[in-house]
Amino acid sequence: MKLTNLRVVLTRIDRIQVAVPDPAPVADAWSALLGAEGAGDDTVACLGARRTTLRLGTGWVELLQPAGDGPVADAVERRGAHLYAAGIAVADPTELRLRLGERDVVHHVEGDQVFLDVGHGLRLVLGPDKPEPPVGAVDELYEVTNLVDDAEATVQTIADLFGLHPSFFAPISSDEYGYSGVLTLFHPDRLHRIEVIHPHDETKTMGRFYRRFGESLYMCFAETGDLPGVTQRAADLGVATTPVGDHTLFVHPPGLGGVMLGLSRRTYAWTWSGRPQRVESETR
Repeated sequence: MKLTNLRVVLTRIDRIQVAVPDPAPVADAWSALLGAEGAGDDTVACLGARRTTLRLGTGWVELLQPAGDGPVADAVERRGAHLYAAGIAVADPTELRLRLGERDVVHHVEGDQVFLDVGHGLRLVLGPDKPEPPVGAVDELYEVTNLVDDAEATVQTIADLFGLHPSFFAPISSDEYGYSGVLTLFHPDRLHRIEVIHPHDETKTMGRFYRRFGESLYMCFAETGDLPGVTQRAADLGVATTPVGDHTLFVHPPGLGGVMLGLSRRTYAWTWSGRPQRVESETR
């Protein structure tokens, strides 16, 4: 029976995975700057990796260290420490597996997680939604940025694969940063999404990254209720950052083990997410 009407609901960005040659200094960096807390170690056979998991916000940061041959070893050899994959919570994991099976999408299941490479530089780990009380200076992750050759075609692939509603999506572009594309919001009232963009100006930082690495994950974003505190802590630790007004802070990749992290004050990201009326006038 074809399951053509099956709909999978992606609920939120709940983690990121970082490929690292050595997890210890990276874990220390996330802890010192953002208050991440250790949550255990295990292995991921399909990735050929040892995994160190940190709790942060309502989700997790997973540090993947090569454990022999495999995708993570190949990735670290090519690029060193970097943002490897995005993690998305799913309302019904059974529906997810059925949908992937219907479309003959190659994926691996370990425990309650599904690992797959969508293509276009987008690796994902998906699992049941298990929200936890916030940990550290981050409220929650809400975005990963996927640099692609053709944003429109990639968005169509993602929407079909996961049953997303294009009516929820928001176009996005920036002359300052040199890109255009789409925010694939999972729900119209929540910020969680994959930002799918094409960098068209290779003189900009993002364009230079794209020229070097091609289709790939570029960065992630989180909300925080303590932007001034994180800004000061970064200065005290000597972590390079770029502030944007009083609402956004970019933490440069060397400060967090190869991950560029954007931090926005609570609700401010609605400014560029299609619903600016949702921006609160003051932080909570």
